[in-house]
Amino acid sequence: MEVELNKEDPTFRNQLSDLKQYQSQLVNPKDLYIKYHALNKHLEFLQLQEEYIKDEQKHLKTELVRAQEEVKRIQSVPLVIGQFLEAIDENTGIVGSTTGSNYIVRILSTLDRELLKPNSSVALHRHSNALVDILPPEADSSISLLSENEKPAETYMDIGGMDTQKQEIREAVELPLTHFELYKQIGIDPPRGVLLYGPPGTGKTMLVKAVAHHTTAAFIRVNGSEFVQKYLGEGPRMVRDVFRLARENAPAIIFIDEIDAIATKRFDAQTGADREVQRILLELLNQMDGFDQDSNVKVIMATNRADTLDPALLRPGRLDRKIEFPVPSRREKRLIYQTITANMNIGPDVDLEDFVSRPDKISSAEISSILQGSGMNAIRNNSYVVLTPHIEEAYSSVVKKSDDTHEFYSRLPFLYYDHQDNTDCPHPIPPGKKVYDGHGYALSHLDGYYGTPERPLSDLGMRSYVSFWMDILRRSLPDQKTEWTLSQWSQKTGLKEEDITLALKQSKLLDHRVTIKTIDENRTVFVISPDDDALTKPLKSFKLDLDCLLPDE
Repeated sequence: MEVELNKEDPTFRNQLSDLKQYQSQLVNPKDLYIKYHALNKHLEFLQLQEEYIKDEQKHLKTELVRAQEEVKRIQSVPLVIGQFLEAIDENTGIVGSTTGSNYIVRILSTLDRELLKPNSSVALHRHSNALVDILPPEADSSISLLSENEKPAETYMDIGGMDTQKQEIREAVELPLTHFELYKQIGIDPPRGVLLYGPPGTGKTMLVKAVAHHTTAAFIRVNGSEFVQKYLGEGPRMVRDVFRLARENAPAIIFIDEIDAIATKRFDAQTGADREVQRILLELLNQMDGFDQDSNVKVIMATNRADTLDPALLRPGRLDRKIEFPVPSRREKRLIYQTITANMNIGPDVDLEDFVSRPDKISSAEISSILQGSGMNAIRNNSYVVLTPHIEEAYSSVVKKSDDTHEFYSRLPFLYYDHQDNTDCPHPIPPGKKVYDGHGYALSHLDGYYGTPERPLSDLGMRSYVSFWMDILRRSLPDQKTEWTLSQWSQKTGLKEEDITLALKQSKLLDHRVTIKTIDENRTVFVISPDDDALTKPLKSFKLDLDCLLPDE
């Protein structure tokens, strides 16, 4: 059946219009190819741009790293610390330096301008005075001061021995703070400063804490290396702030540990760091001269190398009292052992005198380490008490013996005689030992390590090791006839067996008082005859009493 289309029908007209519109939207295939080709070229262009941008990013990263390194170089030592006063414009400002001068300076472009507040601490380049860094509040020395608000817990009872040192430091520091009127009645000025010197671990810092515990004075502790700051001028300002803080909180005690970090002898400095350290020393000398005696500010300094300190610091009026902390004597070792073991659970069979009488020169810190180690050994072995093997193991660990050289005698180049030592006992020359009241010194053949000798060897009648060992052997001989093996003799004297053999070969003892008796092929003993005054008398040239070196019977 045929259907006649009515062209006048509105529906037909609409459909026809839609069809024509669709046909008009159809693109010629040739036009499609042209459009595709254009889009492909545009894509290639975008890819080239992407590669270019990536290369630029790599280059910019390299430039950024270089710029950051340049900023770090500019901000590196040495810098001068200053105080930002006022901004002139975005790139310049007014800064006050630690020397008191004001400068118009250029501000580094990378700095955040919002952080530049008036009175904020800033770092200036040493040569151009350009403002290169904004310092945090912790850079202010008055904030970073190490002060102890709470009193140290250590008391004089916690310190064994050191009776002389306790008395001297109490007279020089504690007494002027608690009874200043006594000095006024006599008409003298109390000591301004005290120097504590001696080998490491001899109780210098602990005694200062005990002084702070027994006084009501404010206690300010600063390490000498803390004054050496990154920024030039900051060290001297820290010194001024420390003394200002002490005066504001008087009575006060300023304790500067390791003072040799900033107070060594002055020389022609070649670097900026050396010149800065010398400026710190000059400011310290100025402050010690400047504060009033009535301000009740006492300065205590501690060092292991008093011989390296500047003479201007050691002169009377600055450091009036110099207190030596030597290695403890036998009596002091006994007191230290008793003090430390008072709170320890020690077994009833432990004989501390056996460890006290050993000739090893050990400090109080080493004694404390031995006893602490013995406690750890007891815990490790599930023991509730500290026994002799525990202490012996810790002693061997702390006081290590040399297999090739005797620990005490063979390592010493020479000995010196201390006229102030009531035990009349020779001592090793410590590194850098200098003359202080009443000390006589032997010549050292290790001048580079042991420092300059103050007395020649001949003044003390010192002789070779063999002669020294020979006198040790003479004094160890019993009064009655005795037979000793070489091992027993070594235990009695503390000398090595080969040292005893060498000394006997060069001594008349082998011909007169000591003879060799063969027991079998593998065993010989020394037969010691009774005393002969003519032969056992110590040589006149040897002035030292060596009895204190021998272990107790």
